[in-house]
Amino acid sequence: MNPASVDAAMAQIEGPFDRVIVASGALEIDGYAPEKTIQAVTAQGMADQFAVNAIGPALILKHIKRLCPRRAPAAVAVLSARVGSIGDNNIGGWISYRAAKAAVNQIIRTSAIELGRTHPELALIALHPGTVATKFSANYTARHPTQTPENAAQHMAQVIEAMTPKNSGQFFDWAGKSIEW
Repeated sequence: MNPASVDAAMAQIEGPFDRVIVASGALEIDGYAPEKTIQAVTAQGMADQFAVNAIGPALILKHIKRLCPRRAPAAVAVLSARVGSIGDNNIGGWISYRAAKAAVNQIIRTSAIELGRTHPELALIALHPGTVATKFSANYTARHPTQTPENAAQHMAQVIEAMTPKNSGQFFDWAGKSIEW
């Protein structure tokens, strides 16, 4: 991930936008799959997870103040994952991915507080898309029901449309149900 390229790309985008979805993310990076135990963690694997799943969205969120209206309703959803919930972690594993998603959740929460000061009608949320039948999750769907990309998109759009500033800084799943941090 190259921060300068993110800034250069974002500088070319002009707003205002009333809906923004930050959908960067990766589960497997350069052959490094989610770990089943702490012994499998590597510094590079964890750094790569943080680069894509936490730092990347943070670098995009730096530009939201400029891209969203200050005095009109707007919603920004950053795709996260239920496995990034500390309170909902009952099975362990996937340490680097979980930690990176927990980090992006904190970035979203903190950014929502800051942006609420200048953009009082903005809702910035973490959004779990569910387990979607794509290449992203193909190796991990045996124990989880999946939904089609079309259904996931429709459900997430409904959640985003329902967001108001009172929801800003919160974490929701694709069905609009709150997820604990």
